[in-house]
Amino acid sequence: MDNNVKEKIKLEIARINKLFDSGDSLLSLCKLKEPDFVEASAAALLLQSFYNGIENILLMIFKNNGEKIPNDLHWHKKLLEQSFESNEKRSSILKHENKELLIEYLSFRHFIRHSYGYQIDWKRLKPLISGVKILWELIEKDINDFVDSN
Repeated sequence: MDNNVKEKIKLEIARINKLFDSGDSLLSLCKLKEPDFVEASAAALLLQSFYNGIENILLMIFKNNGEKIPNDLHWHKKLLEQSFESNEKRSSILKHENKELLIEYLSFRHFIRHSYGYQIDWKRLKPLISGVKILWELIEKDINDFVDSN
């Protein structure tokens, strides 16, 4: 893998970590109580930003490898699914154990992009916001392992 791409991936990882550092008080608050409209909207934006960061990294890897980027209505899902598969150009990027969880975050990202803030459902948001930092630790390790081995 090109060193320039590795540096860009490391920068994106740092941005996601900064997102969690900046949102730590919000994440803590959401563990204590159901957020109000403003807090839930902020939590939803944090989750959307988190997933977008992962997607940015996957796009960098695929482009670096000269892989075809899906280009249809379902490209986000196809991109994620491709990251769990190996091919002639690379090994899998992410471990299968986290696939179902990441699909939940992708689904939530899609919902947030096409809805209004008042439609945020705490029952749906709560498990995602509660588990996002643990999931990020696992995904960050997968990405770092992939980058270090290429």
